[in-house]
Amino acid sequence: MPNVVIYMSDEHNPFFSTVYGHKGIKTPNMARLTSMGTTFENAYCPSPLCMPSRSAFMSGRPVHQIQVYNNCRVVNFDYPSYGSVLKSQGVYTAYIGKTHVYNHFSKLGFSEMIRPLDTEPPGDTNIVRTPLTIRKGAASRADQYGPRKDAFSEDQCCIDEAVEWLTKKAPTVGRPWTLTVNTEAPHFPHYVTQELWNMYADNADLPKYGPKYASANHPYAKDLKAHFETNLFSEEQIRGLRRGYLGRITWVDNALGHLIDTLEESGQVNETVIVYTSDHGEMLGKFGMWWKCSLYEDSVCIPLIVAGPGFKKGARVKTPVTLHDLQASIFKALGKTRPDGWWGTALQDIPENDFTRPVFAEYHGHGVRSGAFMIRRGKWKLIYNMGAPHQLFDLESDPDELDNVVETEKEIFNELVGELRSICSLEEENKRAHQFERKQLNALKKSYSLI
Repeated sequence: MPNVVIYMSDEHNPFFSTVYGHKGIKTPNMARLTSMGTTFENAYCPSPLCMPSRSAFMSGRPVHQIQVYNNCRVVNFDYPSYGSVLKSQGVYTAYIGKTHVYNHFSKLGFSEMIRPLDTEPPGDTNIVRTPLTIRKGAASRADQYGPRKDAFSEDQCCIDEAVEWLTKKAPTVGRPWTLTVNTEAPHFPHYVTQELWNMYADNADLPKYGPKYASANHPYAKDLKAHFETNLFSEEQIRGLRRGYLGRITWVDNALGHLIDTLEESGQVNETVIVYTSDHGEMLGKFGMWWKCSLYEDSVCIPLIVAGPGFKKGARVKTPVTLHDLQASIFKALGKTRPDGWWGTALQDIPENDFTRPVFAEYHGHGVRSGAFMIRRGKWKLIYNMGAPHQLFDLESDPDELDNVVETEKEIFNELVGELRSICSLEEENKRAHQFERKQLNALKKSYSLI
């Protein structure tokens, strides 16, 4: 029975890696892991925001069921985590770094928590969607890039702890184990070491698709740009942020290399499933948008590369998958049973080219006036916006989501709406999310004298 190492970075747009086609970035260790295992070309997060996405992965259930819609921490939930469930079945479950989920890290039930990085209550308080909250002064984020000596200090400690755990603790556990390693990088701010800053001196470019495109002027896109004040970013700042982001991804790639090296040097690599993924993407200036919070591809897609027992070497899977499928594959690799009602199909059981399989994502967080649901099936992707026009894209001919064909592809639109409605009641779940937001606001007023 193999062991499992999961490296989850934060905010990595997969299209910024050589594995997913980027020509100017250096990610040799992601390419190395690709040659060792299987790359999932169309992987999605459950929701493009840290706490909802991580909570869905941790709990095995979608955001609308667990009601973790945003990054506010005034209401906690006591859901079993994959760490606690595996632990109850005899697996040693270790966890390093960022948690940022539905409950405090001490209550997640892992066998061991090392350097846990959690968000203390109340968390994010800028959650009001109607009327739309504007983060006053958010445009100052655009200056947060460039060389700094301490750019990766906390993250480096997490990787060092992981290397030490794999070297000293793993061989002594005496039973199957999982190690989940989390770093903040490449999440903003986009500070890097001087070496990494110099490495990308010629890569301070501008996004290919800017604010003039139709998708940039959808009401939800306009909401997000207003919410984060990104219309105030200068060209110099945009170039600097993009340059810094490349360096942060290369740092993540180096960290992944350290983990693989450690497994090889300790003789554990052949008996370990190794995963690299992220919690969501980053718009990085496309359509004038930054960070995440959108169901556009750059925000909702994630890298997903898995190597080890049960995964083909050098394979590439086009079938759309999600983080729920990854979680299911951990249980399959370990021969353990997931609780009833948990979402996902083990990646080991997913065919390489299934164009009939639908995958689902949703967003109910800050920055937009109302909720949205996404379904991806084959080449088609529908974004069903509750407070704005819907969007339908043919990702085969239009991978950058420039041409909304919702008016000309009525049959496909109706089919995909039917797929969404087979999952949940869109109107009811949108209503529940707004109601829960009001509950959070009342708690903020009562306990923190905020809002």
